[in-house]
Amino acid sequence: MTTDETIYLDNNATTQLDPAVIEEMLPYLTKYYGNPSSGYSFSAMARKAINLARERLASLLGCEPTEIIFTSGGTESDNAVINSALQPDARGGHVITSAVEHNAVLRPCQDLAKGGCHVTFLGVDKHGNLDLGELEAAIRPETVLVSIMWANNETGVVFPIEQIAQICREKGVMFHTDAVQATGKIPMRLRDTAINFLSLSAHKFHGPKGVGALYVSRGTRFNPLIAGGGQENGRRGGTENVASIVGLGKAAESALKYLAEGKCGVRSMRDRFEKSVLETINGASVNGADAARLSNTSSLSFEGIESPAALLLLDRQGICSSAGSACRTGSQEASHVLRAMNPSADGARRSLRFSLGRFNTDAQIDRAIEVVPKVIEKLREIATPGRGSVASSVAKTARTVARST
Repeated sequence: MTTDETIYLDNNATTQLDPAVIEEMLPYLTKYYGNPSSGYSFSAMARKAINLARERLASLLGCEPTEIIFTSGGTESDNAVINSALQPDARGGHVITSAVEHNAVLRPCQDLAKGGCHVTFLGVDKHGNLDLGELEAAIRPETVLVSIMWANNETGVVFPIEQIAQICREKGVMFHTDAVQATGKIPMRLRDTAINFLSLSAHKFHGPKGVGALYVSRGTRFNPLIAGGGQENGRRGGTENVASIVGLGKAAESALKYLAEGKCGVRSMRDRFEKSVLETINGASVNGADAARLSNTSSLSFEGIESPAALLLLDRQGICSSAGSACRTGSQEASHVLRAMNPSADGARRSLRFSLGRFNTDAQIDRAIEVVPKVIEKLREIATPGRGSVASSVAKTARTVARST
């Protein structure tokens, strides 16, 4: 079962940098290194490159370039929106979000709740869907922000964001969506929606890490999170990360082309992998199977295993996957997303996420189809009843796996 090839099936954690993106970034790391805020012609090259990146991203999002603020990534963008909505005093406001948000939204909202702000965390059903009636009923006169992710990073479940945004507009409430997983995978035309804010990260669609953007619709009130020298039209202080912004722009251009061509290679590979696993492995099921999902994401639950041991053995076979969000790796805490979908079951501790990207191949999927059932079978053979705590069970299984491979 050994292989020297790495088969990367964790594209929701990050993606391979597109070679075309690297090529476009390099001159701004070497030749055109001027500060875009300086007044001489040498720095104008950097300013021009940032403007082009803004135009390319606006084309992908279906909005105006002036509505885009470059940031360090999705986490900063999420925090900037929440901070802006609650200024100057959070204690009298009310925020609505979901129980399955990424921690970049969930943690700031939890901190707000501890500080006296009223926060409603909406639950989901067993398929990961929100009840829109419950969401609408939760909006109160003092509600200042509703923040719901476009697509879930762990299960790929897609929420009806345009419909939610319209509900918020009719109620006179600002709406934000964390679209980190959706950008580049779902066609968008923000100018035709009621979305006020949208967050994204370049490294989720084959751009560089450490750069992202925040869409703020024209006319929406926004208070900067980072004050400084007036960059980004006074909406985000700090010298721009020029090369990475250039990379984001190129990645957006490539993503738009990919969406326009309507290629379904990723979906067909995901569906083939999922179908084979379900037919081959007894006790396997798809988390969010009856919900709309991203075309690249497969969150699978397997009876009789524990995810940390499965990840260890898959890694030894050169297959990169995850148990959920990369931000949780190393934590013994079960996925809050899967627990929200099924609080009474143990699926959160026996689930694996496989997420595909444009650079995956059919041969890699063939290899995964061969390896995954063998891994699950081995883990079930190792497992014994009455093993004590989850932590000790995982440690024991991992040691056994290490000795047997």
